[in-house]
Amino acid sequence: QVQLVESGGGLVQPGGSLRLSCAASGSISSAYAMGWYRQAPGKRREYVASISSGNTHYTDSVTGRFTISRDNAKNTVYLQMDSLKPEDTAVYYCYAHLLSTYWGHGTQVTVSS
Repeated sequence: QVQLVESGGGLVQPGGSLRLSCAASGSISSAYAMGWYRQAPGKRREYVASISSGNTHYTDSVTGRFTISRDNAKNTVYLQMDSLKPEDTAVYYCYAHLLSTYWGHGTQVTVSS
């Protein structure tokens, strides 16, 4: 069992950057995968990125702009978001897939001029 808390969201201009953090209450070293989803108003929740055993994967729309990483010593997963676009605006949710899947509460990212 693990609790996840996202942080780092905010308001940025197009082309700007944000670094999201997902802090886990317990060890995430044994997690099969961790990653991020996002949900924009009126839209379905969308997969963004995942990391497992050092391997990373991204949805096409963020490839080359977002970077996911994990620091097991700090029990934290990060999502570095560069070259942000208005369409990246959403609530970003962190997840950890262990025996069960755990979700954070989400952090709002707004990209607007």
